[in-house]
Amino acid sequence: MKLVFLGTGSGFPSRERNVSSVAIRLNGEVLLFDCGEGTQRQLMLSSLSFMKVRRIFITHFHGDHFLGVGGLIQSMCLNNRTAPLDIYGPEGAIHFIGEFLRLGYFNQTMPVLIHEISGGERLNFGRYFIRTLSVEHGGIPALAYSLEEPVRRGRFLKERAVELGVKPGPDFRRLQSGESVKVGKRTVTPEMVLGPPRRGRKVVYSGDTLPLETMVDFAREADVLIHEATFHSGLAERAEEFGHSTAREAAEIARKGGVRKLFLTHFSTRYSEDPTPLLEEAKAVFPDTELARDFLEYEIKLRD
Repeated sequence: MKLVFLGTGSGFPSRERNVSSVAIRLNGEVLLFDCGEGTQRQLMLSSLSFMKVRRIFITHFHGDHFLGVGGLIQSMCLNNRTAPLDIYGPEGAIHFIGEFLRLGYFNQTMPVLIHEISGGERLNFGRYFIRTLSVEHGGIPALAYSLEEPVRRGRFLKERAVELGVKPGPDFRRLQSGESVKVGKRTVTPEMVLGPPRRGRKVVYSGDTLPLETMVDFAREADVLIHEATFHSGLAERAEEFGHSTAREAAEIARKGGVRKLFLTHFSTRYSEDPTPLLEEAKAVFPDTELARDFLEYEIKLRD
């Protein structure tokens, strides 16, 4: 699982930062969380292929979070994509995304499936699932997303298997996939050669929101929390007025939720050149904080 930040600014692009988009590469597919203007070009400049994007999750329908969808769809079609693209978003998704499919003249070569979803849903995609949370951002429908993996089997204990007489090769693979094998008159079961189950990984993306206590539980024990930090706490009143969070407030949520790592993103253009004050105030509350930047990549490993 790898995070790739494609846009970490807010409102409109700056020289240093594009508007909001975060990609996660998982199991050979790419998931996008928000798709602001210019995201397709950011993908082209990154290590990811825009043709690999399988699903897009939009937090809300302010332009800096979704205006890149139309261009991305048309570029996919110009490259003769036939695989379906699923787009998820809050109320308004069918109308706003549907408009992109009627905009201009182009040959739509692939199915685009639009799904309107609400807070409190759980979307199951087999090897991972997505949970949603309603957040507060200026009175419009807005969501946060949590990407989570189910519990995994424990590590294969090779030395223990050899002690039980299992020979390396096909029998190792059978045990790792959950099958039992015969060794003489003895049956060796997976439980005998696997360590304890391991929890799956969890990544939470806040979207634009006021700081919420409900986010604390939503992000509980996440491997990574990506939380907006539009302003420094010196502009807390302005942040509240426009439905945003300060860096300190994002750090408080990370601390209370017991997350492992916090990435701050969605910085006001006033911090484009020097967002250090945001980092300093967040680290005073939650030390394992990092400022997101365009094209930053971060691998999320399984916990032991």
